[in-house]
Amino acid sequence: MSRHDSPTLHVTSESFRDGQTLSPAQRSGKMRAGGQDESPQLSWSGAPAGTRGYAVTLFDPDAPGRGGFWHWAVLDLPAAVTSLPAGAGSEGGGHLPPGALQLKNDGGFHGYLGAAPPPGHGPHRYIITIYALDVENLGLDAGFSPAKLESKLAPHILGRGTLTGIFER
Repeated sequence: MSRHDSPTLHVTSESFRDGQTLSPAQRSGKMRAGGQDESPQLSWSGAPAGTRGYAVTLFDPDAPGRGGFWHWAVLDLPAAVTSLPAGAGSEGGGHLPPGALQLKNDGGFHGYLGAAPPPGHGPHRYIITIYALDVENLGLDAGFSPAKLESKLAPHILGRGTLTGIFER
């Protein structure tokens, strides 16, 4: 099996259902979308043997401009962690497990930035991906760009799963 055919993780959330509209908690307050910038509760299972850590990303591929918009990226989650509580991605990462690292989102800070598509732009997809990795630590620092993360993750991915929320205003 090649790394591109990696097993699928089962990802769920108590905050929203796959393919459904994000709740106000997961929408942005910082970007005036009437929300709270609270990262969703996440749980995952089905990691393959050899999993030594996880990464979590949230990406909006429908954002205007080149390359979409990175709302959240968390690296170096321990293999024993298979869920994150709502709000774990608060700015500064105080609610994440020890050793976890949040990269700077495209809004300019280290933490979760809620959904905030431009008014009238249509529905946007907010894709959360959980990566099961063969390393405990990717060796990146907090200044690393989420837009370049896929190339660093790719050689270490053992499995992945996604969950997609929708929002428009």
